[in-house]
Amino acid sequence: MNTRPPENIVSLKAAAHDAPLGPGVYIMRDGENRIIYVGKARILRNRLVSYFSGAKDIKTATLVAHVGAIETIITANEYEALLLENTLIKQHSPKYNINLKDGKTYPVIRITAEEFPRIFRTRHVLEDGSRYFGPFPNITAVDTMLDLIDKLFPLRKCGSSRNSRGSPFRKRDAPCMYYHIGRCEAPCCGKIDAAAYGRHVERVQKLLAGETESLIMELTEAMHRAAGEQRFERAIRLRDAITAIGELSAENAVVDFDGEARDYIAWATEGIFTTFTVFSMRGGKMTGRELFRTRSAAEEEESLETFIAAYYVPDRPPPPRIYLAGESRDFSGLDRWFTGQFGRKPERYFPGENSPGEGEGRRHRAILAMARQNAQEDLRQRLKERGAGPALDELAQSLGLKTRPERIEGFDIAQLDGKHPVASLISFKNGVPDRKNYRYFKLRTVVGMVDDFAAMREAVRRRYSRLIREGKELPDLVLIDGGVGQVNAAKGVFNELGMDSDVVGLAKRDEELWLPHARQPIRLSKRSEALKVLQFVRDETHRFATSFNQRLRSKDLFFPVLESVEGIGPKRAAAVMKAYRTLYAIAAAPAEDLAERCGISAPAARAVRAAAKLALEDQEAARRRLARGGPPTSDAYGKTNTHTGISLAAEAAEPDYSP
Repeated sequence: MNTRPPENIVSLKAAAHDAPLGPGVYIMRDGENRIIYVGKARILRNRLVSYFSGAKDIKTATLVAHVGAIETIITANEYEALLLENTLIKQHSPKYNINLKDGKTYPVIRITAEEFPRIFRTRHVLEDGSRYFGPFPNITAVDTMLDLIDKLFPLRKCGSSRNSRGSPFRKRDAPCMYYHIGRCEAPCCGKIDAAAYGRHVERVQKLLAGETESLIMELTEAMHRAAGEQRFERAIRLRDAITAIGELSAENAVVDFDGEARDYIAWATEGIFTTFTVFSMRGGKMTGRELFRTRSAAEEEESLETFIAAYYVPDRPPPPRIYLAGESRDFSGLDRWFTGQFGRKPERYFPGENSPGEGEGRRHRAILAMARQNAQEDLRQRLKERGAGPALDELAQSLGLKTRPERIEGFDIAQLDGKHPVASLISFKNGVPDRKNYRYFKLRTVVGMVDDFAAMREAVRRRYSRLIREGKELPDLVLIDGGVGQVNAAKGVFNELGMDSDVVGLAKRDEELWLPHARQPIRLSKRSEALKVLQFVRDETHRFATSFNQRLRSKDLFFPVLESVEGIGPKRAAAVMKAYRTLYAIAAAPAEDLAERCGISAPAARAVRAAAKLALEDQEAARRRLARGGPPTSDAYGKTNTHTGISLAAEAAEPDYSP
């Protein structure tokens, strides 16, 4: 018996504990890389960990004894995991999958290819021009949906019965009972023509294709109306119909009825590491996932072209269609390569730009999103396994640092004409973000003026005087977003504090590196691993500072108060604040005046004014509580004023803010 050596249990347990926390499919392979089991889980990590903990029955123990490796495929939800599991089991017939080998298929909804189509569920797909939706594992939800369609759309119920004249169904002299109860418009008696009947079918197709927003709104209003009239049975039926629509109208990314072969390619990049994911759809089903790991400092477009040229070979020719994540780009050189290698070039699509049809575009985007999620998960594993040792060694050598920079901290300043100046501090350990050590600083000395050097000195002094005072670890390298001026400002503070840490600046224009008091910058190759590490730190620092600055600005303008009103987005909220400047003015304004000046409807104007009044009442109540010495919260607030978005506790907090 070829069983896995017991010492491999440790690595398998580690892989299980590091598996994704979302839904998906897991594939178990034996020592010869053969697939021996395919399973699905709502939470992959929990399911895999269960194989290696606690007592196991004979069947599970036998399976585990033969496992040599485990891989996972992340899906958007448990429904898609179930479908993909079914497809992979039928494709590979794994040795230890015994419960799904009966060839069972899930039901689909069929719209027949007739002049007056019928709609029903079936397990058989025929190549007769009919349109299919699904498959759906939840048979009860399918029946509820069909019952809803039966009640909402008066389509025929009688089956096809071709007579000698070739009529698709039997003509009648008088309509049946379904006509009299409003469930059919009797095409058999000529009561409706094909065009009008087709409009009903189009609505059903939109419903089944997921274009359900307006329908759900109508049903929700009807449900509330029925409940208000104490017609509770009708309200329950409507609630069940809404639930069925929600369960059945979600985009299905792993099975469809588009029989043309196609590939979906997505990727995730961090520094020099890129993982490409390819999902292949063949015969309307996802046949599996392939992951490819690359290591390159090339630009994204160059890396993608190189990967595609390496992936498609004579034994694996390109399908007619290839869907790519991201934005469209010029692939004329790649087109010539395809033509030279295969005598043809596949059609390429960037969903959202040139994919056929909005409904289809959503489906393609859903598959690419799933592919990208899988690439990101693999990239996370790679970074965890490798660390950033080689890149940090290169960085130390290139900059002449005192030691390898295992702890790097980065600073960035964000402000708007001197208003709301903030600094962000992010920390990296061994090339990986250490988010528990991220901090914000509301700057005090530069309010009302623009002075990046003074802002940098304040942020650096506050950060490291505190670490020195508390005896905590200092960084090996500090990265400043800027040139030699900002670097010299930080170095001056280091000298005052007696710090021995290295400092370097990264200027955005030409990605130049500046050391203190340098006359010339250091320029590293764009392919340099060391430069990629510093760019990663710089970009993360900038993102962190900008997001905090924007939150402060939004809080100052009370945008959350206005945006809490349905139909009022950021642009309209800005228009209202520009017109009235304060919540007091908004609350006092006549609704008609507010609607006219801000270009909003009368109901929206009344809602905006009511929201402003409620926010002012909340503020006044908070001030009274604080004046009495009470807690700055109430049942209406929680810990944050839900109308203004202002955290009352944060206003009195320590000036260094954790994320």
